[in-house]
Amino acid sequence: MQHEKINYLEFPASDLSQVKAFFNAVFAFEFTDYGPEYTAFNNAGIDGGFYLSDNAMAVAKGSALVVFYSANLAETQDKITAAGGKIVVETFEFPGGKRFHFSDPCGNEFAVWSDK
Repeated sequence: MQHEKINYLEFPASDLSQVKAFFNAVFAFEFTDYGPEYTAFNNAGIDGGFYLSDNAMAVAKGSALVVFYSANLAETQDKITAAGGKIVVETFEFPGGKRFHFSDPCGNEFAVWSDK
């Protein structure tokens, strides 16, 4: 742990079982449950958790955007849709790479980028 650096992230999820299955299948997250309303994840680059909530994160609502890196954007996109995620912003290019946005099965918006 580093003093005064981001150490942990928490996200809402309306269905913890569904969100755990999705993030395990797509990104190989590992989970530890802490009661029926919270699950912590690791093996994600940074540790964090999901808490039971009817809310969802979206950039249009002012949410911060968590961005994953992929060496193969098309492959990651296929894994996301196969696991029940939805593409909410199609792949677009920007200086240095390209990315797309997706929502998990609980409606939270994330993005994936690549420099490939």
